[in-house]
Amino acid sequence: MKKRWLALAVVAVVGVGVAAYFLKPVEGPARDLTLVGDAARGDYVMRLAGCVACHTNAADGGAELAGGVGLETAFGTFVPPNITSDPEAGIGSWTLEQFSDALSNGMGPQGHLYPAFPYENYTLMTDQDVVDLYAAMMATEPVATPSAQSSVQFPFNVRLLMAGWKNLFFSPRRFEPEAEKDEVYNRGKYLAMGPGHCVACHTPRNALGALEWDQAFAGSPGGTGGRAPALTREALVAEGYDVATLAQTLKDGFTPGFDVLGGAMGEVIVDSTSFWTDEDLNAVAAYLMAE
Repeated sequence: MKKRWLALAVVAVVGVGVAAYFLKPVEGPARDLTLVGDAARGDYVMRLAGCVACHTNAADGGAELAGGVGLETAFGTFVPPNITSDPEAGIGSWTLEQFSDALSNGMGPQGHLYPAFPYENYTLMTDQDVVDLYAAMMATEPVATPSAQSSVQFPFNVRLLMAGWKNLFFSPRRFEPEAEKDEVYNRGKYLAMGPGHCVACHTPRNALGALEWDQAFAGSPGGTGGRAPALTREALVAEGYDVATLAQTLKDGFTPGFDVLGGAMGEVIVDSTSFWTDEDLNAVAAYLMAE
């Protein structure tokens, strides 16, 4: 009898320990949120981060940033929400601290955020970019119409489970440039891994939807991350790209083979990369084409 109670006690202790591990907060370094936000610069950061492309249902004539097209995954359909400055339907009531927490730690006012929102990448953003982006968001035209609701399957609709997912797969941090690389390379890496989140679409994911970082830019065959081609140097060279042609494709959508990129990438170009400066286009192309 004593052995049985001892066994139950051990199981209980182990269970508490496991729960404590998987439910513990996952937070990165503190940000300097005393910086002065520049809404005009934040408008550009908004284009760098793909906010317009994701959170606007242009195909159905939806208002800008008022909610995007649902992203279908193995876990359900995630609908990008209204992120206009409307205090009820959008994020107008969010404080800068809450906004930063969402981008940096994947934690929104309603609880844990799903990684369909690429906070794995936004966590790398600079403090100034975050503050500027917030200023731009608060200056957007408010749209009082709520976006459609996401439809997530049980048990994934239990947000608390995301605490465990984060403890397994998410390491919030800030971008660290490579000391031996030049400024152009590091700017390109920052864009591709951070706000531009190219790696989020062009990298395979595991069965739980986490990026396979050891296969970064190797392409996604479909499934949770959707289908996207490889962006490794070898794959790009095989498609006829060099730095100049890759930068141009990101600007106008025309490939070296005289094709036009459509689908999701076409939307990214129209709503995001076509707004990037030539310097940033060249930087991300130089990073992806680096040997």
